[in-house]
This record gives sequence, C-alpha cells and structure tokens, in this order.
Amino acid sequence: MSFLAYPATEQQKKLCTIAGELADIFAKRAAEGDWEGKFPLENFDDLRRAGYLTLTVPRELGGWGASLLDVVLAQFRLAQGDASTALAVSMHFTNVMRLIEELPLDDEALQLICHAVVEKGALLNLAASEPATGSPSRGGRPTTTARRQPDGSWVINGRKTFTTGSYALHFIIVSCAIEDDAGDAGLPPLTSDRGNFLLTHDTSGLRIENTWNSLGMRGSGSNDLILENVHVGPEAHLNARMSQDPGVQGRLAAWGFPTTAVYLGIAQAARDEAIRFARRRRPNSLNQPISSIPHIQDKVAKMDLALIQSKAVFFGVAEQFSTDATKVTNGDLAAAKYVVTNHAVEIVDLAMRLVGGASLSLNFPLQRYYRDVRAGLHHPPMDDSTLALLAKRALEG
Repeated sequence: MSFLAYPATEQQKKLCTIAGELADIFAKRAAEGDWEGKFPLENFDDLRRAGYLTLTVPRELGGWGASLLDVVLAQFRLAQGDASTALAVSMHFTNVMRLIEELPLDDEALQLICHAVVEKGALLNLAASEPATGSPSRGGRPTTTARRQPDGSWVINGRKTFTTGSYALHFIIVSCAIEDDAGDAGLPPLTSDRGNFLLTHDTSGLRIENTWNSLGMRGSGSNDLILENVHVGPEAHLNARMSQDPGVQGRLAAWGFPTTAVYLGIAQAARDEAIRFARRRRPNSLNQPISSIPHIQDKVAKMDLALIQSKAVFFGVAEQFSTDATKVTNGDLAAAKYVVTNHAVEIVDLAMRLVGGASLSLNFPLQRYYRDVRAGLHHPPMDDSTLALLAKRALEG
C-alpha cells in the first residue's frame, strides 16, 4: 500500500477526522498561550470528551484498540494544530501501550489504568529523566530511590525532570533505584536494583514544581516532579509482574513512534503555512503572487521532496510493524525517527526562508513551528545512537 493512500481503513478515516477537528480548535488556542507558556487544560477536556485518549486501550477494555499505524496517522494530524498538546498525548499513548505489551491483560494495575482512561479520560506518563542522569536512554542509574520497608511497602524520594503533561496527569510511572530497608522481615529477595512504580497525581508527598520555561514546546507542561517521602503499597511496584519475553521487549521501541509523528505533523503544518503565504503574497513589484518566482518554487519542491521521503519511510515502517512486528528491527525504527526529525527541521527552515522576515513575527505560527520542531532531535534514540546502530548492523552483519 502506498503511503499516499492513507488513511485507508474506516477506523483510520474516523480517527483522522476526530484528530483534525481537535487540531483546528487547538491551533487557535496555541497562538494565544504559546509565548506565555500557558498549559492548555481545556485541550485535554476536549480530548476526553472526544474519547481520543482511549486509542491504545484494547477493545476488550473499552478502547479503540488502535494499531501503531492508526495512532501515528491520528497524531500526525493532531500535531498540526498544537504540537505541545500532541506531545503529551503521544507519551500517554506510548506508555499505555507499553504497559499492555508488558503486563497480562487481567493485571490489576493495567485494568485500573485502562478503566480510568475510558471512563474518566485519565492521562498517563512516565517520569524517568533526572537532573543528574539526563535521558534514561543513556543508561544512567536513577538518583530517585525507592526503599522497601519491612511490611513490603515503599518510600520514594527524588526529583524528575521533563514530566510532560504534568498538570493533566492522573497516573505517573516513576523510575527508581531500588534499595532494601526490609532487613530480615522474610520478604522475597529483590531481583533488580531498578524499578518502575505506579503513582497517582494526588499521592501524598508528590507535587509538581513549575520549572518549565523552554524555547520550544512551551505549552507541554514538562515540569519537574518532586517526590518527598512518598509512601506506597507493594502493589505500586510494577516490574515484578512485567514480561521478560524478548519478543515483547523488542516491540516496545516501536511505541516511540507516536512522538515522532508529532514532528512530522509540525513539518506538514509549516509547509502548508508557507504555501498559503506564497499564494497570497503579492508585493507591488510583481503583478502576480510570489508563488510564480523560481526560487520560491524551488523551496516548495524541496519541502515536498523531504515530506514524501519522510512519510514513505515513517508510515511504511509503522504499517509493516502493524502487519507483522517481527519483520521490523530496532534499526528500522531508529532510522525512521532519524529521517523524520532531521527532515522536519529542514522543512521548517525552508518554510521560513520562503516567507522571509515575516516568519519571525509572533503573530505568525512559523516561529512556533521553528522552536517546537527542534525538540524532536532530543527524543531517544538520539542521532549518534542511531548512526552507531546502523553502522554496526551493516558492518557486523
């Protein structure tokens, strides 16, 4: 199937229609709240009412049961309205789906989360990055600690950064270094020095510190999460119940794709804005729009070439994964992310060159796209890791 045929199924068409309607609403708010860094809580109210947050919840539990391709097509469209909101939603989809991959469907925590997403529009994210370790993809040990108590409960202390969607989150999965204060209480021995713990936003000792003041994704609410003597029961520890199946672990990387879709959406929005400008802009030195000028046409062609390449690779890999996940390698996934995010930066730059000085106006969305799109380079896998992976695959077979 050609990527030009998407959306292809009735479900894809319906999801893209919903995403498009929401994107058009969010685009108006984005222009108002971006520069002041306002977190758009009203966007998440709209997402809940539309049932959009249930995309990755299985049909058996009341959700859409959407495939990876379904999700990235919808997120590509949503991000064209407000990338900050789409980023928080992508991370929600990713982490819901990773839990579904790793936990049995009848797991109590998974059931709790999925029912809350369906019935209340609950939002989920993972809090993993820290000031001392940076991105967890680099392998640093968390400085946030979870200490097991003699009764099997846990006490968590630490600080997390980049907690995207912080003000709208209901569930937060916190990665911790595990320490044992249980002594000789007779509890089963710990099998790992790291673990993930499921918390809710109203857990005592948990708070959001308003630290987010970034150049890009200003409305994403990616604040610090502070944990001070957070006391949770044994059931909060998720890892003991998670699958260790290598096949499951291999599939998890694909669920970073909803985040990559956000940056493809930004690129599309920037290209479309530049096209609209070229068609209507008519300086008094010309008797026709600037779309007639060869160097403008050259920039348009380069934007579309980069978009065609990005969509072909990205949606092609997503479709292959949705059809047969065993045929897609981590190298394929990393390469697709690399192509999309680097081309997206290039496309937004071309759009701004086409528009000229007006592209820097705060009344014009291109300057927001320019700031937002660069964040894509900093999501794992980073470019250096991708290039190393591809080189090793080629040279070592």
